[in-house]
Amino acid sequence: MGRVTERRRVVRIRNGVAGARPDTLVAEEPLEIRLNGRPLAITMRTPGDDFALAAGFLVSEGVLGSADDVRAVTYCEGADADGVNTYNVVNVQLAAGVAVPDITLERNVYTTSSCGLCGKASLDAVRTATRFPGAVAADPVRVPARLLGELPDRLRAAQKVFDRTGGLHAAGLFSAEGDLLDVREDVGRHNAVDKVVGRALQEGRLPLAGAVLLVSGRASFELAQKAVMAGIPVLAAVSAPSSLAVDLAAESGLTLVGFLRGADMNVYAGEERITL
Repeated sequence: MGRVTERRRVVRIRNGVAGARPDTLVAEEPLEIRLNGRPLAITMRTPGDDFALAAGFLVSEGVLGSADDVRAVTYCEGADADGVNTYNVVNVQLAAGVAVPDITLERNVYTTSSCGLCGKASLDAVRTATRFPGAVAADPVRVPARLLGELPDRLRAAQKVFDRTGGLHAAGLFSAEGDLLDVREDVGRHNAVDKVVGRALQEGRLPLAGAVLLVSGRASFELAQKAVMAGIPVLAAVSAPSSLAVDLAAESGLTLVGFLRGADMNVYAGEERITL
């Protein structure tokens, strides 16, 4: 399998003096996700947790809702020029009876915030596609603001690859008591979330009731969508949300927190879950 990091030569200039040295960089490689043997999507990701990434992606597509929906996840042949398998192609085989979506139509409807569709179409698609309708809005979890403010430092302390590269996003899943349940790193913030959600599916923990999802960057519509599709009631980000992410949070009952920096934060939706 591909490595999480790679070494490259770099010329460092410090105080006007240049010197060559090796540097550790985060690896980035394409992953093709196939569904029942048919190509579904290609994403640029950091190798590792590829099966969880594929499973989490299919949760966000509304295809999977539990581990029983999956018959097998396997690597396919994806050889390089030397005939060595790159492990960059994953096939998810659905269990008998699980509906296979119209891939061409479904992905054009609600995959990402950059698909070019209007906001209303995107919001409607998430509401009708989720395998856990109403789960987010009905979740009674409450999280103290003080505790929420401590989570970014806890997430940062768990980012082992970031310490070596400085170039990875992270997604951390916490309990309402602040316990770190899982953390995944990836060059793409959406991939990091898919890896967290995919592992939860593999372990039979969906929907993720009472959980807090913390992301290291901004909160886009796509990340809010993934939280809702996984039944996560609270999404927090250290940076800003997008307008469509706020719209989705308000409509679905998701608590959305942005600019989470210590004791300071902005609550854009679902403020009743944040206690003072």
